[in-house]
Amino acid sequence: MSRISLLLAALCATVPASFISAEAAPVTEKTAPRAADTPASPAPRPNIAAGALDFQRVFASPSLDGPQPREVKISPDGRYLTLLRNRTEDRQRYDLWGYDRESGEWRMLVDSLKLGSSRPLSEAEKMQRERKRVGDLKGIVAYDWSDDGRSIIVPLDGDLYLAGLDGSVRRLTDSPEDELNSALSPGGKYLSFVREQRLWVGSLEQGAQKPITPEESAKTVHWGEAEFVAQEEMDRMAGYWWSPDESRIAVERYDEAPVKVVTRAAIGAEGTRTYEQRYPAAGTPNVLVSLFVMKPDGSGKIQVDLGADSDIYVARVNWSRDGKMLYVQRQDRAQTKIDMLAVDPATGRSSVLFTEKASPEAWINLSGNYRFLKDGSVIWWSERDGFGHLYHFANGKWQQLTSGRWTVTKLVSVDEARGRVLFTGTKDDVLSPQLYAIDLARPGTPQRLTEEGWFNAAVANKDGRTLVVTRSSPTQPSQSYVADAEGKRLAWVEENRLDGAHPYAPYLAGHRTPTFGTVKAEDGSDLHWLMITPKMEPGKRYPVFFEHYGGPHSQQVARQWLGALPQAIVDKGYIYFRLDNRGSPNRGVKFESQIRHKLGTVEVADQRAGAEYLKTLDFVDPKKIATYGWSYGGYMTLKMLQADHGLYAAGISGAPVTKWELYDTHYTERYMGDPRKQPEAYTASDAIENAAKISDPLLLIHGMSDDNVVFENSTVLISKLQAQAVPFEMMLYPGYTHAVKGPMISKHVWETIFAFLTRHGVTPPE
Repeated sequence: MSRISLLLAALCATVPASFISAEAAPVTEKTAPRAADTPASPAPRPNIAAGALDFQRVFASPSLDGPQPREVKISPDGRYLTLLRNRTEDRQRYDLWGYDRESGEWRMLVDSLKLGSSRPLSEAEKMQRERKRVGDLKGIVAYDWSDDGRSIIVPLDGDLYLAGLDGSVRRLTDSPEDELNSALSPGGKYLSFVREQRLWVGSLEQGAQKPITPEESAKTVHWGEAEFVAQEEMDRMAGYWWSPDESRIAVERYDEAPVKVVTRAAIGAEGTRTYEQRYPAAGTPNVLVSLFVMKPDGSGKIQVDLGADSDIYVARVNWSRDGKMLYVQRQDRAQTKIDMLAVDPATGRSSVLFTEKASPEAWINLSGNYRFLKDGSVIWWSERDGFGHLYHFANGKWQQLTSGRWTVTKLVSVDEARGRVLFTGTKDDVLSPQLYAIDLARPGTPQRLTEEGWFNAAVANKDGRTLVVTRSSPTQPSQSYVADAEGKRLAWVEENRLDGAHPYAPYLAGHRTPTFGTVKAEDGSDLHWLMITPKMEPGKRYPVFFEHYGGPHSQQVARQWLGALPQAIVDKGYIYFRLDNRGSPNRGVKFESQIRHKLGTVEVADQRAGAEYLKTLDFVDPKKIATYGWSYGGYMTLKMLQADHGLYAAGISGAPVTKWELYDTHYTERYMGDPRKQPEAYTASDAIENAAKISDPLLLIHGMSDDNVVFENSTVLISKLQAQAVPFEMMLYPGYTHAVKGPMISKHVWETIFAFLTRHGVTPPE
């Protein structure tokens, strides 16, 4: 969702903190506004007239969110900042830019139009992009620094380039096959990548990369790649890992022969292609994963002992700082524990360093919030006290570094020389994460480094001395700035001022800010909601566009910039509403784990509480509450309509899971268990059994080439509804995958939704 369109002068500016205008704090009312007391809008800027947003402008270029960097990274030495910037005329095409802190100069390092061939990507790369949620982007979508900070490797249109900080670019590969998962070795001596399911390595200077893993007779064997569920559900895209001294590589090998074949039909506008896709549905076999350590030329190959049980997940792999030990996180199939294995890379022998266990009636949440330190100890994120906090494991003992009824959301950096840990968390407000610092030896109360009233995220170089903070609020699109180790702003990366030149300027005077509040769940929990109202007239009642997700690992209510789409909905005369139900993150294990083995129950009850609350408001039309969701949210729409006839005036279900037996192992079994052991839980949670109970207007939307929530989910539902003579409407998108989006297609999706609401009388008052 990030977009960027930066003016060079703005990027180069170094702005003293005193020059940065303070922004009004987000509205924090605990009760909904009355019709005569609507949320205050920001004060109009001079010479800016209010305009009504339409869906075509929302998705057109330039982005109404203004310039926002993607993939912001800092060089290991902290001197350079790099990012992907998209073009004003094409918000989906990205180029690589770099900023030198010493000279204060920005430079385009790689121009995707000049270097790119625009050749079609292979199916493998398309699927990897889908896993990363960048399938609709063009140009450069990823890049990586070498550990020595001297080089940047850039994949573009299936080939690899080496970008220099002086603006020079060198082509590294030129082959008809795509190079995937490219990397530079830590010292910059070697280039590595995956081609045709094998790992290739060679000298960066001399070229001539060659495969270092065997040519397998079975087409089901992959080397150096992460398997489907690792990419889609475990946030692990890597399939090989260089040792710090470049002497060894740990390489994953997986065989997907045990995984059942699903014939996926990618239905396009001018034909249908079928793919024999290995898809590990819940309750069926996963791939067989093994791990090897070898030299850069492929010799000296040693297999890592992952234990006797082959039905496990290799969740994470890391080298110790000195390269003498390999650490592997082994997760059990039930996802109730993680063993941290310490592996001797010379022999492959492993031992359990420690084990992390889930709370009773809960699961293990995988995390990237850990760091191995020079002394062999580790900073580790755990929910063992009921909330996600940081711990220090050293010499076989644990020290808790943070505590309280709040959550550490990201471990940003560790400055070992100063004994200082930087992290983001919800200590001050679950809706507005802040950046904090603690002393590693004497943790005490965390020191807040960012300003309250903002939703903050941060990245840092390895020692935490250079930071890039990204922040937004309900009245300010995303901004980013370079800061020192104490959080002091040194220079803007992108100020993104809402002035007359900003793309959102024509609509700023009509901008509506959200209000926030809570309703009670059945167990007494506070459920956070947000609401944006149009300009309302006393005595009139307004329809509600009730958007939800409902699934785990997604917080929908936050004090941040929501983008132009909700504003366009409000401009059409609708109230926009969201609510985070039990099962959503950052509220602790007890709050999140209430959905275990009962998806589609407590979430539905909590969203019902939100709808019932809306009906008590004198400016809400109780007969015109429409509910909408995509993916898990699409599933929720179906379950909500099945459970509460007449509560919702209409429902829109986008790309829904309808039978959890059709979804993948790692995600589904985490929350639902194994269908072979809990079949009754699956029967109760599926959206097919009670599909005929849907009596309110339903619009079903799905991309016909979806490889994530496969189209079969919708065809099963369609067949069930038709067999029971249940009326419904649908809009299908040939050639589109799970993300049905693009400048004109997104316009079509949203105009279809509101045409559906109009047909069923869910319309604003006259």
